[in-house]
Amino acid sequence: MPSEVDSYSVTAKHYEGAYAAKQDLVDLPFYVELAVEVAQQTFGPILEIACGTGRVLLPIARRGIDIHGVDNSLPMLEILRNRLAAEPDDVRRRVTLHEADMRDFRLDAQYPLVIIPFRPMQHMHTVQDQVSALATAASHLSDTGILAFDVFYPKFEMLTARMGEEVPEMEWTPSSDPTTVVRRYFRKESVDKINQVFNFTFIYRTFRASELILEETEAFQLSYFTYPHLRALFLLAGLEPVAEFGSFEKAPLDNNAEQMIFLLRKASHARS
Repeated sequence: MPSEVDSYSVTAKHYEGAYAAKQDLVDLPFYVELAVEVAQQTFGPILEIACGTGRVLLPIARRGIDIHGVDNSLPMLEILRNRLAAEPDDVRRRVTLHEADMRDFRLDAQYPLVIIPFRPMQHMHTVQDQVSALATAASHLSDTGILAFDVFYPKFEMLTARMGEEVPEMEWTPSSDPTTVVRRYFRKESVDKINQVFNFTFIYRTFRASELILEETEAFQLSYFTYPHLRALFLLAGLEPVAEFGSFEKAPLDNNAEQMIFLLRKASHARS
């Protein structure tokens, strides 16, 4: 994606601290267990699209699984490379990283499992980009391969709620400076119901002894999806569902769902 849209230049350095502090982030076991299950049945590496700082990638590699990671954010990849350098040799050997755009990269390889964890698809803001990203993933699937990704289940009554209000989300103590505390705030700026996107800002405030010493902000735009919208995208990208869940505990995808999680394969007409 264009660097001026989602560079993560601010968020990258806070990413690990923020999401270590996020208690309701329960996707990691789902993706690690899926990778282990696939690795037990097939040979070769798996692929993570939008691997970021390695929040999912590294735990998979630590389980003895070869994994290739792709991301377009240089700040995120730089942090991942630094984290990887601190891992044992056997973990480092299992990881291959690429800088590339999820809409159009081609690695000249196919994988038994492709994962897109933690909603990178919601950074695709047009139907063309959404189809391109899914088609990229499909092009890297083996004939029996599985694509897994998640997006949040939209709650329409909340889309315009608390517009313009700073909402405190989490706080943590950075390992790099235990004398400070970082607090992250979320501020929704606008909602475009026609194009199904909303704009928001993350605000990071760093405190030492209750004194504000640094404030940083980064703006983002996220798409949201309805279920029929996603099913149409799958058809356009040559994919078909194998399973769908409403939570990472594999609850049904119904009106009580918090997430929309899909396991997909190449559509029967697209398989050789």
